[in-house]
Amino acid sequence: MTAVLRPTAEQQYAAELAAVAAQDDRQRPPNWNLSPQAVVTYVLGGTLPDGTVITPKYVGARRLVEVAVGTLVTDRALLLVGVPGTAKSWLSEHLAAAISGDSTLVVQGTAGTSEDQVRYGWNYARLIAEGPSERALVPSPVLRAMQQGAVVRVEELTRMPSEVQDSFITILSEKSLPVPELNTQVQAVPGFTVIATANDRDRGVNQMSSALARRFNTVVLPPPATEDAEVEIVVTRAQQLGKALQLPAEPPALDEVRRVVRIFRELRNGSTVDGRTQLKKPSGSLSTAEAISVIAGGMALAGHFGDGTLGADELASGLIGSIIKDRVSDATVWQEYLETVLKERAEWRDLYRACLDVSGD
Repeated sequence: MTAVLRPTAEQQYAAELAAVAAQDDRQRPPNWNLSPQAVVTYVLGGTLPDGTVITPKYVGARRLVEVAVGTLVTDRALLLVGVPGTAKSWLSEHLAAAISGDSTLVVQGTAGTSEDQVRYGWNYARLIAEGPSERALVPSPVLRAMQQGAVVRVEELTRMPSEVQDSFITILSEKSLPVPELNTQVQAVPGFTVIATANDRDRGVNQMSSALARRFNTVVLPPPATEDAEVEIVVTRAQQLGKALQLPAEPPALDEVRRVVRIFRELRNGSTVDGRTQLKKPSGSLSTAEAISVIAGGMALAGHFGDGTLGADELASGLIGSIIKDRVSDATVWQEYLETVLKERAEWRDLYRACLDVSGD
């Protein structure tokens, strides 16, 4: 098989999915590859009875994942909501991979998403030649999921225009999709369900109608509760990225990851970890995903232009690039943090000087 830059969840974790399925003796809902309990084990990780270790795909409260999986067993759709970087898309992909064995049925929500991308389109050459027919119809990922009894993922639901969002109302309530051009309808087979994601910061961009919101069970994914949990996530994902990208650098030292995570958490929360200093918040989200990017970028610099060991010099440019989104307000926030927090931590003086060098101060 040709190597790909970013394998799907079912490709990357095929061995784990097979191991979980082989020892899954619980009842499986119609067209599910795993039982609900086994899906939770795959997502959260654990050790199987035969000793096989399943790596955690999501680090968070077990109850949240159980509620999400429990929702998908019913006839309700699932809406994962949270601030940027809380692993909404990551969790939805792994849920789809575990349940259906296919995480590629995706509708990406944008301002340009059309109703055809939710319902169906047409092969216009064949439409002109033959008129409306099943052969001329081009099914959307939603339609294919309905026919296959699979999970369809809808990314950034609230970025879609409101009238496109409402295309889901009939699909979710009636579990059918009318095709008036063919005087027929497609009825979903058992196993069909929808996992949608929405960004807290997009609230009000294209607000969901109450009719649509009622058809989802909403699960809010919070940021990592503790610094240690966030460090664990960043270390794991950075190591995976380094391996996938074949970066010629050592795995990041725990202390370097902790520095990045602490800076992000302090700026995100508006106060230092000890609560003694109040801080201005930058305009960006400073999510866990962005912390992973800072570490991965630093590993690339260290591997290709340094001695292979991630350090302050490699972190500085990534930090500044992530924090300063607005050249005026965020630059002021960062400068204040540098002088009131970073400078005062003796063990972080190397990072303070590296940040000044990058800033040109």
